[in-house]
Amino acid sequence: MTEQTIPVVDLQDFLRGTKAQRDDFVATTGDALVQLGFFALEGHGVDSDLIQQAYDQAEEFFLKSESEKKSFENAAIKGQRGYTSFGREHAKGNNNPDLKEFWHVGRSVYQNPALAKEYPQNIWPSFNNSFKPVFSDLFNRLDVCSLELLKACSLYIGQPADYFSDMAQDGNSILRIIHYPPIDESMHPSSIRAAAHEDINLITLLCESTASGLELLENSGKWRPIPSIKGQIIVDAGDMLQNVTNGYFKSTTHRVVNPGNSRERRFSMPFFVHPRSEIDLTPDPYCVGKTGGKPSYRNITAGQFLQQRLAEIGLS
Repeated sequence: MTEQTIPVVDLQDFLRGTKAQRDDFVATTGDALVQLGFFALEGHGVDSDLIQQAYDQAEEFFLKSESEKKSFENAAIKGQRGYTSFGREHAKGNNNPDLKEFWHVGRSVYQNPALAKEYPQNIWPSFNNSFKPVFSDLFNRLDVCSLELLKACSLYIGQPADYFSDMAQDGNSILRIIHYPPIDESMHPSSIRAAAHEDINLITLLCESTASGLELLENSGKWRPIPSIKGQIIVDAGDMLQNVTNGYFKSTTHRVVNPGNSRERRFSMPFFVHPRSEIDLTPDPYCVGKTGGKPSYRNITAGQFLQQRLAEIGLS
């Protein structure tokens, strides 16, 4: 059996455990985000059958023709909903495109007029009646899970449980469905499936990928593989969480390397947990005190942060 290379926690300890189990969950997840920026989550309540259904839907879509897929691509919304074609996105500071294509599902806005003014409507494939309910269900389950994790993060830094979770309530979170096709010989030799980068958001929940390939960069400069294990969601801190905690929680550089077998496809589904656009990400005074007493990160809103990063990675 494959062993995980990062700390592993069970969400049920936080939701239904004793006080000691709950405290241990908070301490273990917080320590992991401070020291490594990553941990693995079990007992998360996202059914493996639903994840498999989602991957089945993803494969059906991504094996369509280029013309069919591009009919669901809308450049005007900067790739925030629907399809983004192969090679459009690149890591910040790296001009070589990542070897991937993806689909974005965002928060439903139909029953909330205020959100409809803030977020674009989702785009759904017209030829598949199962795509929308499967990915809507997955989005909602990951959203619920993420808010509980943010409560644990809040408690770890001595804040009320809703400190971070309130930032993400009705936030601009995104479920990204990624297809890494077989590696073509025509690709630039410096291109890999996802070049070294940090995530933009508060935290990311990565559903069990169909193949391994994810690696995090240790302080020593060595890359640590993170295996994909059934039943586990990989969680990491993003740049927004790092900013508001003045670097106390670590947004760790990571990448997805090319497989040894160039014909192997890979699918993955990260859920990027974003605050609402107006949320102030100015470093929290408590965290400033824990990190030397001087603010080291920007005074910026979540909306400003996102727009700057979209430009840096080629989507805006």
